[in-house]
Amino acid sequence: MLYHLLYPLHTHISAFNVFRYITFRTIYASLTAFLICFLLGPWVIRKLDSMRIGQYIREDGPKNHHKKAGTPTMGGTLIIFAIVVSVLLWTNLTNSYIWIILFVTVGYGVIGFIDDYLMQVKKLNKGLGIQSKLLVQTIIGVITGILVYTDPDFNTRVTIPFFKNISPDLGWGYILFACLVIVGTSNAVNLTDGLDGLAIGPVIIAAGTYMFFAYVTGHAKIAQYLQINYIIGSGEITICCGALVGAGLGFLWFNTYPAQIFMGDVGSLPLGGALGTMAVITKHEILLVLVGGLFVIEAVSVIFQVGFFKMTNGRRIFRMAPLHHHFELKGWAEPKVIVRFWIIAIALALISMSTLKLR
Repeated sequence: MLYHLLYPLHTHISAFNVFRYITFRTIYASLTAFLICFLLGPWVIRKLDSMRIGQYIREDGPKNHHKKAGTPTMGGTLIIFAIVVSVLLWTNLTNSYIWIILFVTVGYGVIGFIDDYLMQVKKLNKGLGIQSKLLVQTIIGVITGILVYTDPDFNTRVTIPFFKNISPDLGWGYILFACLVIVGTSNAVNLTDGLDGLAIGPVIIAAGTYMFFAYVTGHAKIAQYLQINYIIGSGEITICCGALVGAGLGFLWFNTYPAQIFMGDVGSLPLGGALGTMAVITKHEILLVLVGGLFVIEAVSVIFQVGFFKMTNGRRIFRMAPLHHHFELKGWAEPKVIVRFWIIAIALALISMSTLKLR
């Protein structure tokens, strides 16, 4: 919005020419989203607390978590609001990729909001239900895949990390592939959201990594130098990534240990969906397994735990899943688990960025 209002004035006032630069708008989109979360955070916490929308704690979970019962949740509404406002203010709204990311973010946010509302307000233990959530997530994922597939400037080849000469064309199958990436990432982030700041930290790191990927894939000369796909218009996604980073940092101010607020499904589902969509648009879909490796590890730990439990009639691989609870039950303090998982996320992000040259 600001881009459309102020950039045209650069012919009269040269200072407004700065709005043409993606880097400038990314910085201020990040700051805008951060300030929205930082300034509105205390009010949102008080409002949720007054409405008695507090976190439910599982009885079979770590005992030290019981003190968190009643902590305001559904803070993801603030994150989504900050991202949407920041993106609308600082991006070029004629870019179709911007609207695709907003569609997924808001769509998954609605799913999470309904689920949280049913659990926290209506006190329905199962909320929206796993099957219902997955069905709506898949529908949104398929629609997103179709929107990307039908874009005339988008190709359906998949980039394989470390192998620049291998790039299979999935054709219409890319629609299902994109859906799998988006839905899978959304649920993986959701499973990771179990400790104070544990999910939002790696989300910030992953968004920062894709901020870099979006910029280089949207820059013809840099993309040619790195021998990666040049995606026309994908550079604008850099600003969306920046907004996500800023909103995440603003929310982390209140979500860090000991948390004053939790994001809930209304936060974790759309953040994961947004990351998956960014990976699809920038043509670094498979690399998301490495960029978001921590989310993959958490999700796989649950899959293995449940599968092994069923096959062995009650035996377990881990003391508890997702994996972060296993380390808690081994005696690690919660802040230690969180920081060490963040360190892993940073290391994986750095390795991911190195693949641009290791080809």
